[in-house]
Amino acid sequence: MMKHHTQFLPISRADMAERGWDRLDFLLVSGDAYVDHPSFGTAIISRLLESEGYRVGIVALPDWRSTRDFEALGRPRYAVLVSSGVIDSMVNHYTASKKPRSEDVYAPGGKAGMRPDRALIVYANRVREAFKDIPIILGGIEASLRRFAHYDYWSDTVRRSVLVDSKADLLIYGMGEKPILEVAARLARGETIREIRDVRGTCYLTDDLTDLEKSAKIVMVPSFEEVQSDKRRYADAFKIQYDEQDPIRGKILVQPHGNRYLVQNPPALPLTVEEMDRVYALPYQRTYHPVYETEGGVPAIREVEFSITSHRGCFGGCAFCALTFHQGRIIQKRSQASILAEAKKLVWMDNFKGYIHDVGGPTANFRNPSCMIQAKHGACKDKQCMDNGGCRHLIVDHREYLQLLRKLRELPEVKKVFIRSGIRYDYLMLDKDDTFFEELCEHHVSGQLKVAPEHVVDRVLKRMGKPSRAVYDRFVRKFYEINRKLGKEQYLVPYLLSSHPGSDLAAAIELAEYLRDIKYTPEQVQDFYPTPGSLSTCMFYTGLDPRTMEEVYVPKSPKEKAMQRALLQYRKPSNYKLVYEALTLAGREDLIGYGPKCLIRPPGRPGTNGKVKGGVKPGKRGGNKAEAKPGLQALKRNGKK
Repeated sequence: MMKHHTQFLPISRADMAERGWDRLDFLLVSGDAYVDHPSFGTAIISRLLESEGYRVGIVALPDWRSTRDFEALGRPRYAVLVSSGVIDSMVNHYTASKKPRSEDVYAPGGKAGMRPDRALIVYANRVREAFKDIPIILGGIEASLRRFAHYDYWSDTVRRSVLVDSKADLLIYGMGEKPILEVAARLARGETIREIRDVRGTCYLTDDLTDLEKSAKIVMVPSFEEVQSDKRRYADAFKIQYDEQDPIRGKILVQPHGNRYLVQNPPALPLTVEEMDRVYALPYQRTYHPVYETEGGVPAIREVEFSITSHRGCFGGCAFCALTFHQGRIIQKRSQASILAEAKKLVWMDNFKGYIHDVGGPTANFRNPSCMIQAKHGACKDKQCMDNGGCRHLIVDHREYLQLLRKLRELPEVKKVFIRSGIRYDYLMLDKDDTFFEELCEHHVSGQLKVAPEHVVDRVLKRMGKPSRAVYDRFVRKFYEINRKLGKEQYLVPYLLSSHPGSDLAAAIELAEYLRDIKYTPEQVQDFYPTPGSLSTCMFYTGLDPRTMEEVYVPKSPKEKAMQRALLQYRKPSNYKLVYEALTLAGREDLIGYGPKCLIRPPGRPGTNGKVKGGVKPGKRGGNKAEAKPGLQALKRNGKK
């Protein structure tokens, strides 16, 4: 067991002694349990620093009520790196209805409550208490999405930059490989943390802009005080941040906070293929630390243990996704050789059963740059690649991704390669060559393909940054046509989102009617969650679309949100009362009755428990085979309806 422990980075003084270390160079504090797998930022950053010769130790899920755990490995030579984990700590703790979650899959045994709310701030302040003037560097998703003044859904307030509240020295946003290596090298050369002010992908605080104004062109962002008191100014600030989130053309942004200034340097340049290959070739153990074995391990590993990241970035432009603020729109990919080498490591794992669960990224079939213009000029400032059926410069080509999948399928130890990360179906439908679509259905679907139309009402889809209903309908028809030709019985599992900005009760009812027509009952639906950093969250808070400054209807009351969600599962008896109220409030009593188009029965009559005679029972994860197949026929009969 001791030998096995040394393959992980130190988590105790005993581990350090085994390596002959009396002091660390960097201490990394994480809000997740220590999982040495490339799906976890803590693993990537720590292994990358290790590869450069630095001594790195991990303090995972420390008890924040004292400094004891933070001091356990001693004061590091250069800095303490602080991350709340792979998910924002508030999202990790609470549902969209602000109820505490009962499980934390990133903690040992899935135990909830092992990290504090706003973990980044709490951890950083404990580190400051423990080590006084040690340089503190924030990183990870919570740091990325809270780096500017931001709307906080849980307190329903606009909060200051997390850099201000944490009292840290530097914040690394986005994917942090390049910034952390540059910062580490400069600290090792003897520079102080306050001298490190020009690294791409970092933010810092200053009380003097004189030197910056002399040396660089900067863009001023409305101040914290302005965005806190004026929603229109908040939308203005968000638009500036959104527009400048590009490594090629992005400018230095400055947002005043009282008498200090938050300065964001332009994003880090994309990793080259060679740099990506290096990151994923580091000696990860690909599992959780053995210290968690007695507690049942760390549940999060199950989803990623046999999955392979092929690329980063997404040019899809979904408004509710914060990837633009974290990974960016420019695709960064690994070579096929690197991915095949990782697959060959998987097959030697004791519990590998022959199935690679995923090969993809934020969007599986966005593996290559959207166009050739980006490399020189960056992603376009005022338009999205997928808007209006795709930009005229968009390169639609699945051949290289398909070639990769074929090579993986050919590995003798591999039985099946699945694609579980999302397929962008509008991009797929733009491809005039059906080969990828056909092989996707034949080889890479495990009976059900998850897709994310999110809604079917075009005015809502427009706010979401999603393609029109007509595109999804064409995709559905083609999916079933291909499967019929292949002699396969496979089904679509659509993800749907209720209460997104722009969705009123009428839109929610129209979505329920769509589900009625295709005879589909989703087992799981998601209420819109206003997480930091997304365009949709800006709309939720301000009631304005920052892209156009148009007013947007926002369902905010708990009652309306509950009604919209219930409409997506109108067949559930427990939802009857909410659905009845929604239909009555919207003046849609025509949907209460016994006709084939009715959603529910009248109250006080037989069948008022919400069951529809001949209706469809919820099946596995969103529907059984009996309901999915009639859904296609309904689409064919009714066209868009």
